[in-house]
Amino acid sequence: MNKIMTAEQAVAGIQDGQTVAAVGVIGWIVPDQTLKALGQRFKNTGAPRNLTFYFPCGTGDAVNIKGMDHVAQPGLMKRIVSGSYINPVDPATGKRPALMGLIQDNNVEAYSWPIGASMQWLREVARKSPGYISRIGLGTYVDPDFGGGKFTARCEEDLIRKIHIDGEELLYYPTWDIDVAIIRASSADEFGNLSFEEEPLLSSGIALALAAKACGGKVIAQVKNIVKRGERLANDIRLPGIFIDSIVQDPDMHMGSNVGDDKHYLQPAVAFTHLPDIPFGPDKVIARRAAKEVRRQELSIFGFGAAADIPLVMVEQGIIDPGNCYEDYWFTTEHGSYGGIVMNGWQFSANRHPDALLDGLTQFDVIDGGLCRFAALAFAEYDARGNVNVSKFGKANPGAGGFTDIAFNARRLVFTGSFTTGGLDIAYQQGKMHIRQEGKVSKFVHQAQSITYAVGQGIKKGQDALIITERAVFEATADGLILTEIAPGADLQRDILDKMEFAPVGILDPLPLMESSLFVE
Repeated sequence: MNKIMTAEQAVAGIQDGQTVAAVGVIGWIVPDQTLKALGQRFKNTGAPRNLTFYFPCGTGDAVNIKGMDHVAQPGLMKRIVSGSYINPVDPATGKRPALMGLIQDNNVEAYSWPIGASMQWLREVARKSPGYISRIGLGTYVDPDFGGGKFTARCEEDLIRKIHIDGEELLYYPTWDIDVAIIRASSADEFGNLSFEEEPLLSSGIALALAAKACGGKVIAQVKNIVKRGERLANDIRLPGIFIDSIVQDPDMHMGSNVGDDKHYLQPAVAFTHLPDIPFGPDKVIARRAAKEVRRQELSIFGFGAAADIPLVMVEQGIIDPGNCYEDYWFTTEHGSYGGIVMNGWQFSANRHPDALLDGLTQFDVIDGGLCRFAALAFAEYDARGNVNVSKFGKANPGAGGFTDIAFNARRLVFTGSFTTGGLDIAYQQGKMHIRQEGKVSKFVHQAQSITYAVGQGIKKGQDALIITERAVFEATADGLILTEIAPGADLQRDILDKMEFAPVGILDPLPLMESSLFVE
């Protein structure tokens, strides 16, 4: 039986009102051609209508790899549930993604779940469980008491409920059917046996396919290569063809955003090559200071944003090198790439020069099991109650990503980011900083716009947490923040205290200076 067809043929059977699920991680492993065909079908015919889309992770970069933006059309998309959203400004047009427009204009039911829940939920769908149950997310934006993960006013249905088992409060995510799954692999034969040899991430594609089949649904697999059946070893096949209904070949699909075909995302390091430079400035200062918190032989997980600069700075400083203690530093991300160097920007998630790769659901077993003892994460807001926000602020609504699971389960936390944002301009001279223009928006606020993780609650259960900025370092305690370091050249009152909407509960006296070497280009 030959299952190979065009993308247009593969999506032709999708019907009004169905649930369509697809998987990608920014630009990695995105079945872009198939999603584009579905969006184009709606533009041409007005069908199918009123679909629910389920994306375990933000799929596509909304620029060169459009991903979920292909289907972000009123009438086509009725509801979207996603583990994260993509908010970039297209450098060519200056516009944000179409999906962001739908959300901000309240033209779609938009729900945001932590990626851990969005992936683990698929396992419950696949085994026909009533739903996914978790402690993670209590007291955050997905808690029904704090919004239930609803990002638009159109959201009327409660997709997350609070339940009690043996007197304990828990979050419950009921399951529903997935009608169509769209996944991506590297190679397929005409029967549909899939291998992933050119993909630097696996994410939740296999779980998504099994969930759809358990519901009696269809699975569309987009691949780069068509091979003869029997050419590959059985242990190279990660998903048997019996679970695949349609195969779409796209021989030109890119590995990831601005990455065509780069084997360095698939092979362990002999030497580090083609790593991005981090320009000298506040981000590098923050990464240098945060790098001092990384310990040898402690599984360390890095989040999207400023935190992802830390491993690159450690390479630049010579702390990490294939010939020098490289095996002593254990780095990973929420998407299952182990070893090598965590990348930043749109290449985040897939490590360069990795040693090993886990699928997304297994990686969240690692995270939720507390095996990632150290976590470095970015922050957008930190409030007086000890809540940190990265999920929704201003006009941006990226969701939590893996942040909530990671923060909840790590033993040591470091939150990184600039003190203010919106036009911040800092000069450096002789190991000191000088603020030429202050940012318009302080990140230390009285009340966060969204609660992605309650740091104060984590402290009470034994976590340690630092907040590292370009001008100050704070230790989080159950009572509030203690200022422990200040940058050379910074004025305590003008540059720190006056830029906070709440006061630290303590300031070390004498107050140590951050090391001057951090501020030297």
